[in-house]
Amino acid sequence: MGDTDQDLVARVRAGDSGAFRPLVERHAPGVFRLACRMTGETDAEDVVQETLLRAFRQLDKYESRSSFGTWIHRIAANLCFDLLRVRARRRAPALDDVREPACPAPRPDRIAIATQARAGVLEALDGLTVRERAAFLLRHWEGFGIDRIAEVLEISETAAKNTVFRAVRKMRASLAGRF
Repeated sequence: MGDTDQDLVARVRAGDSGAFRPLVERHAPGVFRLACRMTGETDAEDVVQETLLRAFRQLDKYESRSSFGTWIHRIAANLCFDLLRVRARRRAPALDDVREPACPAPRPDRIAIATQARAGVLEALDGLTVRERAAFLLRHWEGFGIDRIAEVLEISETAAKNTVFRAVRKMRASLAGRF
């Protein structure tokens, strides 16, 4: 099962819909992390399902200029942007959950510090624009390079670099003196 994404895409296009499953297994976890951090855990599963559905339905529109992973993350990011725009109109919180794997039996003092840090980070993330938040999360949580962030957000590499820089600067300013 060492098929590349390109091989699997070609098989799906040729009528083997079962070849889409390995693509889902390969890329759904990263799409879920992005969606969870951008929209919160409550909406992340819906974003992932819609992303995968759109990717399958629009596979004929996928061009091999970018990787399949970048393309599917772009779909997810756009769905997150849409959801966040709707939330902003309703004045609902833009981000309700950022999660990292929990450690076994943390000490109470570490729990208190982590709770404060999490609240500070959430507040700082809420101070970013939607594009800054996406760029920041893709860079610092997902480990994407500037070139891939530019592809996902459909902006130039210079704009991606500036967006990440602005987001980091705003995060630092917001978190300065808290910890």
